[in-house]
Amino acid sequence: MGKIDFLSWKKLIRDGAQLSGIPVSVEQAELFASHASELLIWNRKVNLTAITDPLEVAVKHFLDSIAAVPLIEPDKSILDIGSGAGFPGIPLKIMLPSNPVFLIDASRKKTAFLNHLIRLMKLHNISAHHGRAEKLSQDSEFKNGFDVIVCRALTDLKKFAEMAFPLLSDKGFLMAYKGKLSEPEIEEIQKLKEHGGSLTSHWAISTQNYHLPFLDQSRVLVVIRKC
Repeated sequence: MGKIDFLSWKKLIRDGAQLSGIPVSVEQAELFASHASELLIWNRKVNLTAITDPLEVAVKHFLDSIAAVPLIEPDKSILDIGSGAGFPGIPLKIMLPSNPVFLIDASRKKTAFLNHLIRLMKLHNISAHHGRAEKLSQDSEFKNGFDVIVCRALTDLKKFAEMAFPLLSDKGFLMAYKGKLSEPEIEEIQKLKEHGGSLTSHWAISTQNYHLPFLDQSRVLVVIRKC
């Protein structure tokens, strides 16, 4: 990752968020900068991200992560599957401090980084765990235990829905961060809409398009709700 001028970087975060209609406070930008700083340090030894340009770190990681904030109600529990370097789960926690957040990743090194961040930034009601969603769903403590389940650049929509469904509360929803949807994924959404795929529940599936500021790149949030 390139060297970051954190004063201008924090301004970039706040200006970009304002362009997206999601205000970020000075304190929240400070926490984002702490996250980015640790990402810079740890990425020298642990492969956390391939995105190393400071502008792209700000936009593609942090501003992209908080795009879902308007869709999530306060106090709702959030599960981030495949959290990696903490995206989108930690930025969501910073923006939605009353929401309990549970991070899970299959890499021990990445969960060690996540727990380090949580301690460093003194975040409350958030935890990171090593493991897989399929295993987590076998634990009665977590079955149907989350109101919002998110994933970013993890897997295709069908696999995400199948692994997350047992963990979702009755009135909850899944949310996948995507770039441009591929034709197979669009067809998969249609199959889920029409037949429920291999799942036993019925779904209401919607998409919300948005742009990443400064880079002018298109993204989409795919929201899958239980009917």
